Amino acid sequence: MTSVLHFAAGKSKVFYAGLPGPSINLASKPFRQERAQNAALVLVLAMSVILLAALSGVAAFRFSHAQQVRRQMALDSARLGLLQLDQRRYSELLARSQNTDVFSWSVFYNQIIARRSISWSRVFDDLASVLPDHMRLVGIRSPQVSTEGAGTNHVQLDLVVASDQPEALIIFLKHLQESDLFGSAKVMSRIPPAQNDPEYKFRVLVAYAQRF
Repeated sequence: MTSVLHFAAGKSKVFYAGLPGPSINLASKPFRQERAQNAALVLVLAMSVILLAALSGVAAFRFSHAQQVRRQMALDSARLGLLQLDQRRYSELLARSQNTDVFSWSVFYNQIIARRSISWSRVFDDLASVLPDHMRLVGIRSPQVSTEGAGTNHVQLDLVVASDQPEALIIFLKHLQESDLFGSAKVMSRIPPAQNDPEYKFRVLVAYAQRF
């Protein structure tokens, strides 16, 4: 059977003569699937543009912050250079021969004033609180004194202690470490017992902070 195609004039309708079948109207259903794909592409493109704008904003903020940090570092470096220049200038001034004696006497007088402000009765009381049994204080050499802060003298005590039991030194060092008034201690020398002196003698250098 031969099929015959007929085209109606002015209409987009195609049909087969002698064969029944559905008709397709191209004007009423124009590529719906392609339109949906185009809409999805436009949405993806819009989201990409928004993401790119956000990343550009973050990059611009970080660049601005880095510039501020560099400017602050340059200012701090310039201030440090000025301070170092002043320090060298003052050091050169103090190192001059006409100023050396004045500086030495100033340090000497300050140490004398600081030593006179030390309460030696308080020193002995504080040492008695950390001396263990079977150990006694033999002597204290002239301390090195520096005054730091309000109401506190920082002193390096040069002690000589004696005991007939050598293990008493370990207990003494432990008490010094646990005390709030004494700092690090260092054993400078040890003298064993002699024929006329049955005691061990130890020279100990310890930091001491006396509160008024």
